[in-house]
Amino acid sequence: MALRYQSLELKHAATPRLQHFALLAGLEAAVRGTLISTIPIAVYDAFGSAQNLSTVYFTAGVITLFWGLMVPRLTQIWPRRWVYSAGCIFYLIAMALFVLGLSWSVQLGILIMSMATVTCFVCFNAYVLDYVPRSDLGRTQSLQMVYAAAPWAIGPMTGVWMRSVWSPLPFLVAGCFALLLLLVFWLLRLGSGKQITRAKGPAVNPLAYLGRFFRQPRLIGGWLFAVIRSCGWWVYVVYVPVFCIESGLGDKLGGFMLSVSNATLLLSPFMAAWVRRRSVRIALRLALLYCAVLFCAATVTAPVPWLAVACLFLGSFGLVMLDVAGGLPFMMSVKPSERAEMAAVYSSFRDVSGIATPGMAWLVLWVAPLNFIFAASGLAFGAAFLIAGRLHPRLGVLRPSRGGA
Repeated sequence: MALRYQSLELKHAATPRLQHFALLAGLEAAVRGTLISTIPIAVYDAFGSAQNLSTVYFTAGVITLFWGLMVPRLTQIWPRRWVYSAGCIFYLIAMALFVLGLSWSVQLGILIMSMATVTCFVCFNAYVLDYVPRSDLGRTQSLQMVYAAAPWAIGPMTGVWMRSVWSPLPFLVAGCFALLLLLVFWLLRLGSGKQITRAKGPAVNPLAYLGRFFRQPRLIGGWLFAVIRSCGWWVYVVYVPVFCIESGLGDKLGGFMLSVSNATLLLSPFMAAWVRRRSVRIALRLALLYCAVLFCAATVTAPVPWLAVACLFLGSFGLVMLDVAGGLPFMMSVKPSERAEMAAVYSSFRDVSGIATPGMAWLVLWVAPLNFIFAASGLAFGAAFLIAGRLHPRLGVLRPSRGGA
């Protein structure tokens, strides 16, 4: 009888499973994967050069960085479920702007889509940190990659092909996936997550928790790995297709390469198991060194475009390993009371890389050819390799006495 009078506020879904988070990750990958190779080509066509393309992405990155830092504050004003839903709606608005196909609408579409990505990412990571035990973070990350593998593998190549059939088509398909993402999110009934707060006090200023972040070297290091990894993907996703076009290799090769590279995500559970047997430190350093060598080699071999493209293609497998292990140093160091705030700080790696990469490319293109962007990325990977040497040797290794990392 008591259940009959139970408050609706107390009726909530059972604790979400790892598969639920993986499903959301897979659906968002379908949105972004369909467009990841299509948008750079559309921007290049609209603005005419790699340097103008860099300016467009740089501007969007600066604005999105500040937006991402405001998302935790928005979740204090409105329930997290509504903020996540707003992120899905931003995706739909961006699709409409891309369909217009005008230079101003393409530029605004990139900004709105970036805001959508960071909004969903901050809320999603806060949900993960709420419901997933620390010992399962590595497992849930690899499971998310498995669910996202097919969209990331099929989407880039399919998006470029759809654009050749009818230019608005990939954006309409991505909009359908965004609607499905919103629907599934509400069906899973994640609500606003677990509310773990400090003692009563004033609301947290969006910039105040940056001080706590900068006082924790482990978080800074983990964030830097994410930034440099994301910069590598930026170069691979945005500037490799442009290099292919300018080298006479066509506008479809970049999408095909990205699709094949992303198919490697299917191996992520095996990569994650290898990381647990060795350590996060070993996995990170090997992957960073591997990427540094191959990205620098792409610059040296640029006079033979096919050889340079082959180096970059092989280097992308190191980027996948960084996707598996690169986020763990940060995620394993977050305090429970700072989940939402530090999820926002962590998500800023996308926006910082979205500023740093086109900014770096813009400067490089003033003094050198496009292929030197690859060398700049290689040097960044080399710097991260040195930083990773300061990680704890057993970070991420299963401990029999505790059953987790």
